[in-house]
Amino acid sequence: MLQALQGKTVLVTGGAGFIGSNLIETLLHNNIKTVCLDNFATGKRANIAPFLNHANFTLIEGDIRDINHCHTACKDVDFVLHQAALGSVPRSINDPATTNDVNISGFLNMLIAARDAKVTRFVYAASSSTYGDHEALPKVEDTIGKPLSPYAITKYVNELYADIFHKTYGLDTIGLRYFNVFGKRQDPNGAYAAVIPKFVQLLVKHESPYINGDGSYSRDFTYIDNVVQMNLKAITTSNQAALNQVYNVAYGERTTLLELTTLLKNYLSEFDPKIADVPIKHRDNRAGDIPHSLASIEKAKTLLNYNPEYSVSQGLKAAVRWYWDHL
Repeated sequence: MLQALQGKTVLVTGGAGFIGSNLIETLLHNNIKTVCLDNFATGKRANIAPFLNHANFTLIEGDIRDINHCHTACKDVDFVLHQAALGSVPRSINDPATTNDVNISGFLNMLIAARDAKVTRFVYAASSSTYGDHEALPKVEDTIGKPLSPYAITKYVNELYADIFHKTYGLDTIGLRYFNVFGKRQDPNGAYAAVIPKFVQLLVKHESPYINGDGSYSRDFTYIDNVVQMNLKAITTSNQAALNQVYNVAYGERTTLLELTTLLKNYLSEFDPKIADVPIKHRDNRAGDIPHSLASIEKAKTLLNYNPEYSVSQGLKAAVRWYWDHL
């Protein structure tokens, strides 16, 4: 799959983040010249520390809100994997202005810089939050509802801008609507930490995780290696019909929060039997949360030959093993 990238240069924005650093690791493992742009607002230097001395790796410390940084990062680049963003629905509710600046103004800067640098293809992180209040399951790409948070608005605007940049300037783009990605290097710390690393960290300390609501809410949890596969298929595909589209990136199965915590406790108990006895606590549902999420991945399978290798249980087992070694 990566033969098409030999001799090419790939820019990963937000490369010191969870998803970005996993993408960089795979690219470098395959001897692809890789540039990382990050301002370390949420990314971690530790995530890219192993790559700093790699001959094919270049780090640019910069902010996508600065158009000059974007132009510098895109110079002599063939492909862009744009992961830089301020994630988290609650963060966007608490601070919509900064989320807008990074996710919309920063995104537009990157599109402009990619256009000016004559980048071959611009692949970007979209979001399942774009489905908003549309209730039907599974989620199919061409049917969305109204956004339920400032974050969801920003990610939908990304899709609109990408479409316009293709139609107006001829920049080929692909949007990837991520569904609850998890795996190694996902940060368990901070107010906006994702549910899986946060729950793992609490259980390891024999502390009770809190489930928002009764635990029946469900998500299409997606292991990081599936997401890496999808990004690489998006920048290497030769199928012209696959370009200038948006795709769900998921496994295609629903897991409730109660099922999730049960699996985590089971897998962690193999390392520490006491974890099996840690009780789960409940609190009120969170503003802006949708009850259920499930993706159709038929479009990705058909047009990009996407074939997710890790089920939720396989991914959780791998993630738990990594966290046990690194927490």
